[in-house]
Amino acid sequence: MTTTPIRPLVAGNWKMNGLAAALAEAAAVRDALPALGARAPAMLPDVMICPPATLLAQMATATRASPVRLGAQDCHWAASGAHTGDISAEMARDAGASAVIVGHSERRADHGELDRIVRAKAEAAHRAGLDAIVCVGETRGERLAGLTLDVVARQLAASLPDGASDTNTVVAYEPVWAIGTGLTPSTADVVAVHAAIRGSLARRFGAAGERMRILYGGSVKPDNAAELLSLPEVNGALVGGASLKASEFLAIIRASP
Repeated sequence: MTTTPIRPLVAGNWKMNGLAAALAEAAAVRDALPALGARAPAMLPDVMICPPATLLAQMATATRASPVRLGAQDCHWAASGAHTGDISAEMARDAGASAVIVGHSERRADHGELDRIVRAKAEAAHRAGLDAIVCVGETRGERLAGLTLDVVARQLAASLPDGASDTNTVVAYEPVWAIGTGLTPSTADVVAVHAAIRGSLARRFGAAGERMRILYGGSVKPDNAAELLSLPEVNGALVGGASLKASEFLAIIRASP
């Protein structure tokens, strides 16, 4: 395995939250990052906000020439066409995104997205020049049945395209039962799953798999961020509700090792 440190990524997924007034929260993050970077530039993680599509272009304008990267929350696999209500990866990039979340558990559950659809969306992201943040994770029932590692391995194998690398793909492990519940797995559980993910990535992608960032997602908050982000093979966080308030999101960013 590589011994070179992997630069962490702290990404905020706003989900279906945020009207125009919420741009002030993104602006507060934007304004705070230069001071954080000046104090400890080597310690500052990459920072990303993934707002709803309605705010993406406005947020791109508000964060231009700042360290804040923007991501979309989903994309269609086609570049264009008769897909009412969808946006393509190319549209997301045109609006200001540099990445897109695909395969989030809420998309898998609410919209029936299968691994093959997630893979197609990741391929679309790469086609458009976006990083794909590919989400994997088990339900409570799967965890109780002892299937966590099997489920995650299957999702990784089927959801990641062959062209994935450390320069265009991030993996986010999000135990479905922990999202928005305030519950988190034990640190031993997180370590075990992230180690298994790293092993799968290294076996399939070689050196690129050793360098791919693996984020933890699932009720990441200011009071547990330091512990979670210090664990082996945890290269950052995919943050949900705590990313909606600049004060909480900045506290998580500061907790990044």
